[in-house]
Amino acid sequence: MSAVATILDRLAAIDTCALSDALDKLGINGQVTGLPRQSGQGRVAGIAVTLRLGTGDPPPGPPRHLGTAAIEASDTHSIIVVEQRTGVEAGCWGGLLTRGAIRAGVRAVIADGPVRDIDEARELDFPIFTNRLTCLTARNRVVEKATNEPVRIGALTIHPGDYIVADGSAVIAVRPDRVADVLAAAEAIVAREAAMIAEIGKGTRMSDVLGGNYEHMLEKD
Repeated sequence: MSAVATILDRLAAIDTCALSDALDKLGINGQVTGLPRQSGQGRVAGIAVTLRLGTGDPPPGPPRHLGTAAIEASDTHSIIVVEQRTGVEAGCWGGLLTRGAIRAGVRAVIADGPVRDIDEARELDFPIFTNRLTCLTARNRVVEKATNEPVRIGALTIHPGDYIVADGSAVIAVRPDRVADVLAAAEAIVAREAAMIAEIGKGTRMSDVLGGNYEHMLEKD
């Protein structure tokens, strides 16, 4: 198994709340809330391929349908992250793109902006996380501005190659140079919480389970 695959497996084993606690402990920003899972199931972990949409004219070059370059830049480790913050109600992702992403092995799509054809994504059991749904096409409304350049999602900037984890609670992004630190901190938190769960199962008083050690577990070392 490659090093990247190992990292993704370790990330996928940790819920976003524990990862968020690890980020807090390390003083790193990487949490995005308000992008609920609209289709698919479970937790996903992958590496960001980014897509930014906007209004006006597309960049110079041969015309292409938005999202196709992102799919073609993806592999079986990829999560496509889409910025469509124009304020124009227009789909930044749709059913045909979902089918192309599945064919390419893409793990999920995360969008700050309207997504259409969500019923199709649900039928295909493909994970999409987004803050808005629409029926309106992108045609004559928004255009692709860039692929694999930094994008803005919520209050966070996502870079191509960032590690991404998403579940029912939130979306987490981690820069590659900090992923080892975040994993170590998050796995320690998960282990501590597992011990606390065991104590609850034994009938230990909750005031003892959630004692002083818990309150200070996120303090920086």
